[in-house]
Amino acid sequence: MSSTAQTLITADELLHMPDNGKRRELVYGEVVETMPPGAIHGAIAIILGTLLRLWSKSGQGGYVGTESGFVLVHEPDLVRSPDVSYVSAARIPAAGIPTGYWHLAPDLAAEIVSPGDTAEEVREKVREYLAAGTQLVWFVYPTTREIVAHTPDGLARTFGTDATLEAPDVLPGFSCRVAEVFEP
Repeated sequence: MSSTAQTLITADELLHMPDNGKRRELVYGEVVETMPPGAIHGAIAIILGTLLRLWSKSGQGGYVGTESGFVLVHEPDLVRSPDVSYVSAARIPAAGIPTGYWHLAPDLAAEIVSPGDTAEEVREKVREYLAAGTQLVWFVYPTTREIVAHTPDGLARTFGTDATLEAPDVLPGFSCRVAEVFEP
């Protein structure tokens, strides 16, 4: 009887892996690779990121990024890279924005659902972000043109294209029409 034990790697080892053109995350020490996202995915990410960056620059400050790595759990390490993220100015470490991965959970993690994503994968990411301390998780559904907002209290609220996307507790003063997010 033979057994094959998989060697788990750390977030630091993931960070220093050579680029192979695929997107990588670390799920409890195991590398998970995905193909680069499609064009609509990219358009939505830049629109949402731009809206958040403009809001941030208008007074709230903080960090807005795309596909940045966040170490959510240690030993074994869990590194997720939300399509769009926000870290409030108050939570940016004194040393500033890291050159490597963040070692904290983002205040907002926004994920754009790809055609191959399963409901189980979506729920797993929601649980991981919230358990790590993320205060707001948005899942953006291009096919139905909806955004589902998840909060630590276990509630999920769906915003359709006619709605205004707001989150005053996490993003004070931010608002946009949901339809705007889907207008590439």
